[in-house]
This record gives sequence, structure tokens and C-alpha cells, in this order.
Amino acid sequence: MNWKSITAWLLPVLLAACATPVPRDAEFANIDTGALPPADRHFNIPGLSNCTTNQDRSFKLNSQEPVTIILHGCFGSAARFRALSQVYAFHGQQSICFSYNDRDSLYKSADEFAEALNSLAAEMDHPEFHIIAHSQGGLIARRALAQGHHPTLNQTPVELDLVTISSPFAGIAAANHCASTTARAISLGLVVPVCWAISGGKWFDITWRSDFIQQPGELLTQVREHVKIVTDESNTCRVYDEAGRCVKSDFVFSLEEQYFPAIDQDRRVSNVEIHAGHAQIVGDHQVVPYQLIEELQRQGLMRSTPVHRQSALEALLARLYLE
Repeated sequence: MNWKSITAWLLPVLLAACATPVPRDAEFANIDTGALPPADRHFNIPGLSNCTTNQDRSFKLNSQEPVTIILHGCFGSAARFRALSQVYAFHGQQSICFSYNDRDSLYKSADEFAEALNSLAAEMDHPEFHIIAHSQGGLIARRALAQGHHPTLNQTPVELDLVTISSPFAGIAAANHCASTTARAISLGLVVPVCWAISGGKWFDITWRSDFIQQPGELLTQVREHVKIVTDESNTCRVYDEAGRCVKSDFVFSLEEQYFPAIDQDRRVSNVEIHAGHAQIVGDHQVVPYQLIEELQRQGLMRSTPVHRQSALEALLARLYLE
């Protein structure tokens, strides 16, 4: 088995397992802040920024109000969640995004996120963060909030809520070839450099054999709840042709990849199973993420929409996701 054949074998499955769609270019580089509480602090914290394409990574917040922090999946970016951030702003709630290098190890990305949280908490008068993390971002956020992962964050007075969406806590099945001793033997050891070439430093972290998966650790005491949105992605479609036929599935992770006893046994975890595709659940230029918005509102993490503003919200959602 040569290098090219190994790459041809592993590349499709690893890319399919990391298939957060790259968004179209954002129509606006800023968030409409008209409904937000007045900002009283200016921040410049590595990894954190507004959820836009704006090259200025600094941001402003009201230090007395809760902050929603959104983490993208792999192949994603802060701008991937500009629309959701704007929906939060519509409801008068401030939000920002955390960005990370997708080729870094998950440990490194989790370290960076924990450090960013700690730095932000130190500058807030009332640090309360609602963390929403999609796909691989959920693995990073959960590790960052594990006891002992970031010793300083362990002692930081901060209130935390965690929402993970479609996250493969049992490991990414399509990447398990990378941890297979049989595959290594057959390929004469070439599987490892190929996996690294495709996935970068996280290549082993995402497999079921890794300590990252098998030893997630207990959540920090500051975490009040972990809402785990599990997506049943069977029979879902990401792209249709003009005749309405599915040309690209929206199945990325199975239910078995998303449920994991070491995570689910925490009394603060509530599993919410939703039949939705991997991209559909967070929305794209073809789909409004109604199910996610409804669940966030049901959990009290997004404010309810007043009846008299329903039509305005519908118009905003159509502009953000469908135009």
C-alpha cells in the first residue's frame, strides 16, 4: 500500500467527518447593535472577536450583562455564526465568537479557549458566559471546562452554561483508521503521517482510543448545566438539485458517536435529541435553524420573542439565512 493509495483511502472519510460547511461571504462585516445594552468595556483578547468578517478583532461588551460565546466546528470560522449572533442581538443579548486553528491539537485549542475565558472573566463586573459550541467546537469547549485543565480557571468566579451541538464525544468513527494498529501494520506505518497531513495535530485526539476522548474529566463546579443537543442525522440532506433530489447528505456523525457515558453521566448533562442534519441544525444559506433557536429559547439561553416582534424576526431570519 503506497502513500497515494493510503491518502485516497483516508481523505474522504476524514473530510466527511469534519464537514462543517464554509459559509458564503457575510453580507455585512458588523453586527447591528441597536437592541444591545450599551457597551462599557473594550476588549482585545486572543481568539475572541465579533462573529463577523471584520479584520478588527477587538470588541465591546457591557460588563454587567451575560455574554454568549460561540465556537465553530472544523473548517468553520467566526463569520460562520454571524447570523446566529445577529439573532441574539435582535433579542438584546450580546455574543462573541472564539476562533481556533483547526489543525492544532484539541488540547491546544482547549487551552487557548480556557485562557480566553479566564481573561474575559477578569475584565467583566459580573462574568456570566453561555457557551454554544458546534461539532468539534463542542469537544474543545467541554475539555476547556474540565476540572484541572486550566488551574486558574478552576478558581475564577464565573457562572457558566454549556451547550454542545452535534459533537462526537465518543470519537469520530471515520478517523478510527488513524488509531488502528492493523492499519499501521498494513501501511508500514504510513497511516500516521498521512493522518497528520490531513488532520494536523488533532489527528489522534479525535479517535476513540485517545485520552482526550476516553478521559474527559469532570466539569468545573462553575458550570451550571450542559445542554447536549444530539442530532439524529439519518436521512438528512445538505444540498438538493433543481429537481429536488438530494445530491449531498447532511449526515456526519451517528448517534453512537455523540452519546458517551463518560460525558453523559454528569448530573448537569441533559441530552436533547433532534432529528436534523449536521449543517441544518445551525443553519446555512438554505436553512433557517428554527429547531436550534426554539431549543435555546426553551432552555432560557435565548430570550423569548415577543409576539409583536415575530414578524420582524421572520424577516430578519429570511435575510440572514435565505437571501
